[in-house]
Parts: sequence; structure tokens; C-alpha cells
Amino acid sequence: MTIDLRSDTVTKPTQDMMEAMMAAQVGDDVFGEDPTIKALEQKTAAIFGMDGGLFCPSGTMTNQIAIKILTQPYDEVICYSGAHIYKYEGGGVMGNSGVSVRLLDGDRGVITSDEISQNINPDDAHLPKTSVVSLENTVNKGGGCFYHLGQIKKISDLCINNNIKLHLDGARVFNAIVETDEDPKEFGKYFDTISVCLSKGLGAPVGSVLLYKEQYAKQAHRMRKVFGGGMRQAGYLAAAGIYALDHHVDRLKEDHKRAKQLEEVLISLPYVEKVIPVQTNILIFELAGNLTAKECIDKLEEKGVKSVAFGYKEVRFVTHLDFNDAMLEQTINVLKEINL
Repeated sequence: MTIDLRSDTVTKPTQDMMEAMMAAQVGDDVFGEDPTIKALEQKTAAIFGMDGGLFCPSGTMTNQIAIKILTQPYDEVICYSGAHIYKYEGGGVMGNSGVSVRLLDGDRGVITSDEISQNINPDDAHLPKTSVVSLENTVNKGGGCFYHLGQIKKISDLCINNNIKLHLDGARVFNAIVETDEDPKEFGKYFDTISVCLSKGLGAPVGSVLLYKEQYAKQAHRMRKVFGGGMRQAGYLAAAGIYALDHHVDRLKEDHKRAKQLEEVLISLPYVEKVIPVQTNILIFELAGNLTAKECIDKLEEKGVKSVAFGYKEVRFVTHLDFNDAMLEQTINVLKEINL
């Protein structure tokens, strides 16, 4: 049995999700005629109290569209130094939008209003204009930690007072919401744009939805076309997203529980130096001594457990829909048995 903990993107649709996909009504979405895509966009926007939504192939695209429509060339975006929009989107914010970035460290990637305030550029021709703050929830490189709405409100107030737009890379935002038990509708009060991914913890095969305030609707649609994201009869994919929103949100707590059980084991192992405290479904652990991530990953894979390097000495696990209790038990046995 191969156990894949590389990411929560490796999940496959459940049988019930497949049946929902095959039953979808579809049309040409570039002509605005796919009813299932419209339903997904409206449903997701309503969940977060936003004016509208746009279904896209990936979270990278939704993030890139958001930065593009919120900025002008030569502007600057403030974000975490390990943010997905900076590290894992191929330099897109620079290439697609022509903007620079101001990188902050925060606490495991959670940046504060005070840190942001200290990094807003003055109105000076020598400096780029600070036009957007981008937050990530949960924080991938921060081991799945998250923002509470109180923290977000402070950042939003600061942005409003400084005429700065606020974007949320919500790749795993539902992982945060099930832990905080906060109302997702509140998010719409604070953000100009929100990217919601359906193909990670929610288990859909493809897709993210870009949520926005009404004034950005036409720009968002135009940029999706420019970036090549206009799809035709993609309602089959949208149906998976609707099913995921209806059936796979509350169960995220199961992933978090299994991640905590893995954390307890990892902390006790002699070859593990430390584990970033687990809050959701991401585990990042640092290896002791001279051990490298590659050595650990190779040993794990020999025993049927897949993982990824998250640094020279750091390894990441991500629990997900297709990781069950039997796999958890097997992974724990492998972790205890491997010789490193």
C-alpha cells in the first residue's frame, strides 16, 4: 500500500462526487452559458459574503488575476516571505503584473498590522507605491497556521486608512474556518478579492474560485481570458466543487486530528529535531544532526510513504481525504521503524 502525504492535491473524486459530475448540466462558459459554473460561483460568493465569483482552473490563476486587477505596474505588494504568490507561482506577480514585493516574516507566516504598517512606502518617486496586502490562510510554509478574523480586521482597517487593497490567498481557507468556527461571511467585509481552492482539502479534481467585490467583475473576467482560463463545458468540474462545498468541509477536522497524531509521534523520534506546531493538516518537521530531507524522503518512500522536501533539512506531510486511519497506523509504524 502506497501512502501519499506529499500534498492534499493528490486526492481523487469520491464515487458520489463522480456521480454529481456526470449529472451536471453544462454549456459554453465563455459565452456565459454553463449553469453549473454559475451555480458554483454564486454559491461560493454567498458563503463568503462577496458580490461575485469566477471559476478558474487553478489557485495560481485566481491569485494572479487578483494581483493584476488590484495593482498597476510599478506598484508593490506586501506579503509573507514564504507566500505562495511569491515562492510558488513562477514569478507571476512580477511577470504578469509588473509589481515588486515587500516580504515580511511574521510568526510562521502570519503577519500583523504593526508589521505591515512599518512597511508601507511613503509617497516618494524613488519608491514603488504600496497598493496591495496579500494574506495566506492557512499558511503553507508556516505549517498550516491561520489568521483569526480579529487579526484580519486590524489589517483591513489599516489598509482602508492607507488606500491599500486586501487580497486573501485562501488555498486552504476552510481548514482555518473549521478550526476557528468563525462565519465565512465575515471575510467578505474585509477583502477586496479572495481565492478559494476546491482541489486541496475539499477533494475536487480541479479548480479555484476568485471572489471579488462588484467593481472588479469585468476586469476579473477579462484577465481570466487573457491568462487563458476561459473554459467551455467545464460545468462537470464545477459540479465537483459544489459537491465538495456541500459534503467535504466539516470532515476537514478528521484530517487535522490525524495530523496531530502524526505530530505526537514525530516529536518523540530521535531523528527529528523539531516539528512546527500542528494546527490544521500540514506537518513540517526538521531533521536532527546531519540528516537531510532527501535522505529521509528516500527512506520513507522505500517503505511506501511519499513526502516532500520543504527545505534542505525539512520534510512536509499533508493529511487529506484519501488518507484514512489504516494509512495513519501504517505511517506511524514506518516512522518508528526506519533507520536514520
